[in-house]
Amino acid sequence: MKIVILGSGVVGVTTAWFLARDGHEVTVLDRQPAPAMETSFANAGEISPGYATPWAAPGIPMKAIKWMFMRHAPLVLHARMDADMWRWMGMMLRNCTAARYEVNKSRMVRVAEYSRDVLKWLRGETGITYDERTRGTLEVFRTQAALDGIAKDTAILDRYGVPYEVLDTAGCARYEPALGQVSQKIVGGLLLPGDETGDCFKFTQALAKMAADLGVTFRHGVTIKAVTTEGDRVTGVETDQGRVTADSYLCAMGSYSPLLLKTLGISVPVYPVKGYSITIPVENEAGAPVSTVMDEAHKVALTRLGDRIRVAGMAELNGYNLDLDQRRRETVEYVVSDLFPTGGDVAKSEFWTGLRPMTPDSVPVMGPTRFRNLMLNTGHGTLGWTMACGSARVLTDLYAGRTPDIDMDGLTIARFGGTVTTPDTGRAVARPDRKAA
Repeated sequence: MKIVILGSGVVGVTTAWFLARDGHEVTVLDRQPAPAMETSFANAGEISPGYATPWAAPGIPMKAIKWMFMRHAPLVLHARMDADMWRWMGMMLRNCTAARYEVNKSRMVRVAEYSRDVLKWLRGETGITYDERTRGTLEVFRTQAALDGIAKDTAILDRYGVPYEVLDTAGCARYEPALGQVSQKIVGGLLLPGDETGDCFKFTQALAKMAADLGVTFRHGVTIKAVTTEGDRVTGVETDQGRVTADSYLCAMGSYSPLLLKTLGISVPVYPVKGYSITIPVENEAGAPVSTVMDEAHKVALTRLGDRIRVAGMAELNGYNLDLDQRRRETVEYVVSDLFPTGGDVAKSEFWTGLRPMTPDSVPVMGPTRFRNLMLNTGHGTLGWTMACGSARVLTDLYAGRTPDIDMDGLTIARFGGTVTTPDTGRAVARPDRKAA
């Protein structure tokens, strides 16, 4: 089957590789000059199924009010005349119940755990390297009340067999020795040993080259102007470099997916949630993180990537604004300076911002639409890097008419009232890597 993928971030590129490996003729379109130049460029670096947690949770509305008065708040809301933002926020608030939280987290863990296992297989299959480490994630808590509140999360981890360990202050320092220098600032932590880390940009660029070797055509610097349809089928993509046609089309445009899909009469509640990061060279090995440390209070992740420290976080609702706000830089600099004061020199940091494609329930949107030859792979939020490989293989199975390894219930646009039709697929055959995986 000839397939056109719209978007060359980590989700689009991994999907292209899996589809090409399955025998499809794949073309990828993107306006950027190379793969992974937007949200995938300088994210937190976490591959964290154990930390797959919905943003919409009981107590979040009250916390959001308190955050308004914090100097280093994890959430920043700009008052805008933006109907999409207010609609998205309303949907998110409706998910802030204990029942919805449990459902949404279980869906996220289902995708994320599967995806981490697929990434392990891909790494063994290809030998790809990307400053990867397999030493887990440590979420640290600054107050006893916050540490005591993890019971609902560990209950779901227990249900899915996800390993974890609750640590005291000394235990945190045993896992991340540099935290021993600031032990008075934390009361304990939640260790998720099955999590991994790695440079998403390096991974995506390397896999794009491997995909090209499999025959994938990457067309960069191409602006998508419109998608044309006839009846229940997409007929082509109009670009600034001409019309592109295929048997089927896949939208993997992250935060920009809803803008395109709206022109087709498809409403998908994905909103751009702005995040920030700094990247710091390691100057003192003993003072730097070993893997990933998540500061629960500020929702900022500190990840070791080779000889660098990536510090990323914040959630800013400000539309498609990509301005670098110095106040947000001060927040991420504060967290790394507070927890790892001797690890690196923040004066040498590189500052970046990107837009995460968030759904109101934090669960991605994958699979068929009301058009028989249009699929979705979008809305992964802060977990695009975590969920990319699993999502790609799910889509590849759907295209081949195979039943995916994970249950698709609650993962399609149908959960938001969208219409889903039976997609065009190839002949159902055994997946090439089924036994190997």
